[in-house]
Amino acid sequence: MQINESIEDYLECIHILKQRNGVVRSIDIANELGVTKPSVSHAMKLLRENDYISMKIGGTIELTDAGYQIAHCMFERHQLLASFLIKLGVSENTAFTDACKIEHDISTESFSALCRHVKDI
Repeated sequence: MQINESIEDYLECIHILKQRNGVVRSIDIANELGVTKPSVSHAMKLLRENDYISMKIGGTIELTDAGYQIAHCMFERHQLLASFLIKLGVSENTAFTDACKIEHDISTESFSALCRHVKDI
């Protein structure tokens, strides 16, 4: 399975919901991302088949180690990029929206340079 923006968004969403609520269900993901339940069901099937998530008794969703690595990376990128944009004077809402767009496309080299720069300011 190729990891694309949609997959990264689903994994990051699961990570965020797990931190916020302690448990994650498909309906929580649908509500958070503003997508339909069938879309979430399809995505969860793909994620489960590729060992990024596991489904527990009662329908709760857990990230596997592989899923967590991707989710955590995207979450860190999102947080750092949003923080940087806010420091530049961008409003919080715009910064988090733009960070979501940038986090998927920025190269590892550029992101690492940005991390070093942010630590210096």
